[in-house]
Amino acid sequence: MRHAVRCSLRGVAALAGVVAVVALLGLAVMLLWNALVPELFRAPPLQYWQALGLLILSRILFGGLRGRGWHGHGRQRMWRERWENMTPEERARLREQFQRRCGRRDSPPAAEQPAPPPGV
Repeated sequence: MRHAVRCSLRGVAALAGVVAVVALLGLAVMLLWNALVPELFRAPPLQYWQALGLLILSRILFGGLRGRGWHGHGRQRMWRERWENMTPEERARLREQFQRRCGRRDSPPAAEQPAPPPGV
């Protein structure tokens, strides 16, 4: 049970972190735009929500919608190559570490599983 609560708290913390980063990026876009663009190009200054919309638009146009941005494919390729170069023992150890850290949704963590009956 503690594991589920800890994972839920991690999820909430990650979501709060993403919201905070997006909010700060929107603020940075607004401040940079208002400091540079009106003087250089005689464009109107941006409000916060307009800057956030501009940030989202630039993400759609230049980063794609799949959530990986520019670097996702290289990271995926790196992990695939690393996995292919592992021995079966290393793969099993990595799976165990991943399950220990992230848990499995279909079964409780190993510490909470009941011991098998003797003789089985």
